[in-house]
Amino acid sequence: MSVSAGTTRIVAMEGNLNSSSFDMDLRDPNNLNNHLQVQWSDVIGEPESIRSNDCIWNCSYKCYRGTKNCCYQSVTLLFAPLLAFCMGIQFACLAFQHIWCYVPCIRCLKINCSVVRDVTTIILQALCAPWIETCGHCLSRVKVRYQRISDLQEEEDLMTV
Repeated sequence: MSVSAGTTRIVAMEGNLNSSSFDMDLRDPNNLNNHLQVQWSDVIGEPESIRSNDCIWNCSYKCYRGTKNCCYQSVTLLFAPLLAFCMGIQFACLAFQHIWCYVPCIRCLKINCSVVRDVTTIILQALCAPWIETCGHCLSRVKVRYQRISDLQEEEDLMTV
């Protein structure tokens, strides 16, 4: 938002619909819907061993494509503006929560918990560190030797039936 000559002007963060940043041809620039495979060749396929007549195959393709496109256009005409409005509200509220609630709360917790961390560090260094260093010094002289015993034979269990 910018203020100039006593008037308030809101600058769109997403860009103007007529600007070069809004591409009408590239509608999924971040590949959000790569999982959605609804082309004819992604849904229907006949193996080489069994095939329908070319006329039936062509007619089926045209019916599929026409029905899919018509239905999609109708559903988007009815629901897309309403859903876009609802999602705009939802993401605006989400951004508001993060900007004005969560991040300041986390910052406050970091500031307050740093005191607890410092006190805990002092207590642990004063009380536990000497004991742990002593145990470490005593156990540092322990030698562990690893040897593979290949000639060891298992004893037979006489109780096995």
